[in-house]
Amino acid sequence: MIRLGSRSSKLATWQAEFVKSELGKQGIEVEILFISTEGDQSTQSLKEFGGQGAFTKRIQQALLDEEIDFAVHSLKDLPTERVDGLELVCVPPREATEDVWVSNKYEHWKDAEPDALVGTGSLRRQAQLLHLKSDFRVSDIRGNVDTRLQKLDDGEFDAIVLAKAGLTRLGLGDRITAEFVVDEMLPAIGQGALGLEARSGDLETNNALAVINDAATHAAVLAERGLLRELRAGCLAPVGASAVVNGDDLNMSAVVLNQQGTKRVAGTTSGSAEGAEALGVALAQELIGNGAQELLDRK
Repeated sequence: MIRLGSRSSKLATWQAEFVKSELGKQGIEVEILFISTEGDQSTQSLKEFGGQGAFTKRIQQALLDEEIDFAVHSLKDLPTERVDGLELVCVPPREATEDVWVSNKYEHWKDAEPDALVGTGSLRRQAQLLHLKSDFRVSDIRGNVDTRLQKLDDGEFDAIVLAKAGLTRLGLGDRITAEFVVDEMLPAIGQGALGLEARSGDLETNNALAVINDAATHAAVLAERGLLRELRAGCLAPVGASAVVNGDDLNMSAVVLNQQGTKRVAGTTSGSAEGAEALGVALAQELIGNGAQELLDRK
């Protein structure tokens, strides 16, 4: 029996149960322990209270204190700064990475009228939305997936933007009105992927988790996280990236914007998946050379 730490939101519970089921297929018993994090307890938006690590720090501390044996995170919420004593040991196969447009008024973002009010809690989505259509009114939205959908249905927003993976995992795929293509909106670092974190020296747990690791997904997220770490930008920053592994090859696109979406620096790279993290770092350096750091510093 190994102990899994997780948040208790509906989506986090789905993730924990999924990992428990996948490990159970390999004969590994898992006990789920739910942990309340700073992000769960706050009623402020992540931007207002500085949400870097808001959904992960308490769980990571439980790992270090040996209250649990491993944790499952939405990788887009997991800061890229390494925590001494902890390791990202397993990344299961990735769900869809796209962002989606959800609206009861407009079938596509291109159909939206001037000043349409769009809800998102993400600076990355905000910046890319405004780059696509500068007359959007983009407003912060707080809460889990169900809460956000209810706010849309109550008429508080004309549309909202969410991750396709979350809606699909919760059986809410029918709420998707349109999908953003990569050329329109690059996803968050690690979007659609789960990260299983454990103590570095706990070889028994690490070996147990390795049986559900997907090498291609793991390489892709290492490239994306390497890029974000090199940019010294947090997971709330207006940075998007998508890495895809085909066989031994990795192809990656990335973008950095200012919050208003008026300035944008983008780039691509490709190479061996074995050097995934180094490819991400190199692409970040290229973006910095083209002015990305100035956009991040100016907000």
